[in-house]
Amino acid sequence: MEKSCTLLVHFDKGTPAIANEIKEALEGNDVAAKVDAMKKAISLLLNGETLPQLFITIVRYVLPSEDHTVQKLLLLYLEIIDKTDSRGKVLPEMILICQNLRNNLQHPNEYIRGVTLRFLCRMSETEIIEPLIPSVVQNLEHRHPYIRRNAVLAVMSIYKLPQGDQLLADAPELIEKVLLSEQDQSTKRNAFLMLFNCAQDRAINYLLTNIDKLPEWGELLQMVVLELIRKVCRTNRQEKGKYIKIIISLLNAPSAAVIYECAGALVSLSSAPVAVKHAANTYTQLLLSQSDNNVKLILLDRLNELKASHRDVMVELVMDVLRALSSPNLDIRKKTLDIVLDLIVPRNINEVVQLLKKEVVKTQSGELEKNGEYRQMLIQAIHSCAVKFPEVASTVVHMLMDFLGDSNVASALDVVIFVREIIETNPKLRVSIITRVLDTFYQIRASRVCSCALWIIGEYCLSLSEVESGIATIKQCLGELPFFSVSEEGENTDASKKPQQATSVTVSSRRPAILADGTYATQSAASETAFSPPTVVQGSLASGNLRSLLLTGDFFLGAVVACTLTKLVLRLEEVQPSKVEVNKAAAQALLIMVSMLQLGQSSALSHPIDSDSYDRIVLCTRLLCNTGDELRKIWLQSCRQSFVKMLSEKQLRESEEQKAKAQVSNAQPDDLIDFYHLKSRKGMSQLELEDEVQDDLKRATGEFIKDGDDANKLNRILQLTGFSDPVYAEAYVTVHHYDIVLDVTVINRTKETLQNLCLELATMGDLKLVERPQNYTLAPESSKQIKANIKVSSTETGVIFGNIVYETSNVLERTVVVLNDIHIDIMDYISPAVCTDAAFRTMWAEFEWENKVAVNTVIQDEKEFLDHIIKSTNMKCLTAPSALDGECGFLAANLYAKSVFGEDALVNVSIEKQSDGKLSGYIRIRSKTQGIALSLGDKITLKQKGGS
Repeated sequence: MEKSCTLLVHFDKGTPAIANEIKEALEGNDVAAKVDAMKKAISLLLNGETLPQLFITIVRYVLPSEDHTVQKLLLLYLEIIDKTDSRGKVLPEMILICQNLRNNLQHPNEYIRGVTLRFLCRMSETEIIEPLIPSVVQNLEHRHPYIRRNAVLAVMSIYKLPQGDQLLADAPELIEKVLLSEQDQSTKRNAFLMLFNCAQDRAINYLLTNIDKLPEWGELLQMVVLELIRKVCRTNRQEKGKYIKIIISLLNAPSAAVIYECAGALVSLSSAPVAVKHAANTYTQLLLSQSDNNVKLILLDRLNELKASHRDVMVELVMDVLRALSSPNLDIRKKTLDIVLDLIVPRNINEVVQLLKKEVVKTQSGELEKNGEYRQMLIQAIHSCAVKFPEVASTVVHMLMDFLGDSNVASALDVVIFVREIIETNPKLRVSIITRVLDTFYQIRASRVCSCALWIIGEYCLSLSEVESGIATIKQCLGELPFFSVSEEGENTDASKKPQQATSVTVSSRRPAILADGTYATQSAASETAFSPPTVVQGSLASGNLRSLLLTGDFFLGAVVACTLTKLVLRLEEVQPSKVEVNKAAAQALLIMVSMLQLGQSSALSHPIDSDSYDRIVLCTRLLCNTGDELRKIWLQSCRQSFVKMLSEKQLRESEEQKAKAQVSNAQPDDLIDFYHLKSRKGMSQLELEDEVQDDLKRATGEFIKDGDDANKLNRILQLTGFSDPVYAEAYVTVHHYDIVLDVTVINRTKETLQNLCLELATMGDLKLVERPQNYTLAPESSKQIKANIKVSSTETGVIFGNIVYETSNVLERTVVVLNDIHIDIMDYISPAVCTDAAFRTMWAEFEWENKVAVNTVIQDEKEFLDHIIKSTNMKCLTAPSALDGECGFLAANLYAKSVFGEDALVNVSIEKQSDGKLSGYIRIRSKTQGIALSLGDKITLKQKGGS
């Protein structure tokens, strides 16, 4: 039989104490030495030692001690020693301690009485307890509350023993009397707890009798009352309404813990809108009043759960929830924004956006280091609002455009992507947005933001003045040509052919500067994130951002500049009647492109131009020299059409996801109409009536019925030994997030009694056994259920292996039966999740563990193989379905999942169809930890063949 442990003490195995030394110290007169010796004895006993010779020594030398610490340690010792023999009878020497315990219960010192009563709470031997009962009952009336509260607990534990109702038949009556006369809050709580556990009817009666005084009861007692209400409502649902009123009255309690529990009880017991609204209000009040960040995160989780089941109630509280943004913690802010964005409706959108705008402005003034990340979150939230409700875009877009030059590249990029989407979806804002983009373009510091802004200028400058302003802005930001001094290279022969402008920025090829990120650049350039102003040309103070970025060797940006100028010149041909002006603009654009090519091929920069950018710029120069109608159509119309198609697909995908998330279906024409005005009221209040109606609806829609998935349970039963083994064993594996429970059934197949049968387990991976194995005796052909708990600390395929060891009366040696290994599947720990493409790329770059698995499958269709991998790995495909359509012989897709431990798993599938019809390629897995990368790789290798 498994023994319950009531005491746990850390034990240092390095210096084990010797029994003789302990005995000598206990026999001495030094109190400090006795205390130390008792502690060592207790540690040894807890770690499996028996120390039988110590008992008499302790009775002789420790029992008479008057020292309180020694007496406390004596009680701990008595708590953990075996008090019964192998047949379960109390050992005769235990009678020696009975008199000592009785003396302690009548001791003049309150502490000695109190700890002895606490000790009795953990005793289960009836023979020892029975003679002490009169003394325990007598302590119920002691003048000191410390003794009374422990006496109540002692009475409760005695009454809960198997023969407790015979030992102390009148315990409920005694405790009820104590409860009626008691003034100490802690004692009252213990007394009520005893009635709650042992005589529930008396507890309910006391509660209903004193219901008016409930708000004055202490926090401890109120918590037990809530627990009682939960229990009663689960067993007796008809009286639920009466108890819900009690909970609502407790919502005004001064204790934060009580009102939190009240809110939780309301949500679990009732679906009535009034009750849910009370709970939601309570959570939001606590969210604002509590300063602990962990508490705030828990409250936000509760609100998130309410949002899923009672969205209508939560919509009313959006502004209250938003006040949590005042916390400086980024996790709290992110969770708050995630909740609020799902609760936005037309009637609150303006208020929400107004508040978000104020928060964005605050991020400019504050000196907090996380302001950039917070601003990025706010911009993404505003973007989401503007996509759902286009009418608010006009109120935020201009304010956000101030952040195009933000030193935080991620937030500037979010702004420019938002602007790009809004300018397409809100045609009325086009003119004002273009004007603002042209005005603020010079402030942009990041290459990727510049690229996106240039695309906007190229696509949406439509009128003559806009096109001319666009060309002028780009020229201004590029500065004066050429980009480097020709004489610096010693190319004197070509000097006459090149336009000699006023002295330009000199780029030294001999001594480049090294930037903070380790790249080379010239003295006048800087990194993408934030550059210092370049060394400007004399007479050219506007030498701008594009020039500086180009001089760092960013020729992809150069190609974007070339494309934008090409589009602007082509559009100028349509809107400018003067051919001379068009030709002049085309010549200037060609000069800029040629200068960029010249810079890319010179030795002035440490890195030459890449071939892709070179081809792109050359294509633009050829196009400007020879334009056809087909090409004009492609450049001026097809780009925009592709973007429009991308936006519509994105919106379609989001709306499908929303539909999938939505749990409440729209009302159908043949839906049941619930006329609750016709319902029998039987004197019920409005709250009780609403609760009844909600329960009826739940019952009608089957929400109360839990489907037992029996087939799934059978799949989790694993055979551990063979049918011909003398001991047959099988395990039912239950995986909870942080622990695994093995329920092992062991059957004795022989005609002999198996003694000292022990299930020995060991683990591999991040698994840890919790308990020490116990020994059992198994009768012939009988069975035994053995439970084993295993802790899990990370997402990794773990292996549990072991054996069953036993002895028989005939054979002296121990027999060992080796068990089959139990493999813990990684799929139990990961679930599909969603993240943005930018976040995926960032994590892909950061994560250090990669596992590369070669594709080896009989499946011949790329899409079918991808679907098989998604199903096998329980991951979410982030690549849009439209990007996977078509038959081109290639497929690349990104998959993402998150583990219950918060770990990210990234997978990239890149496959190609060979000429013989087979698929080849690689599946790459990246994660922050090695375990998840290896485990997912093993899983994919196992499953990718197909058909399994």
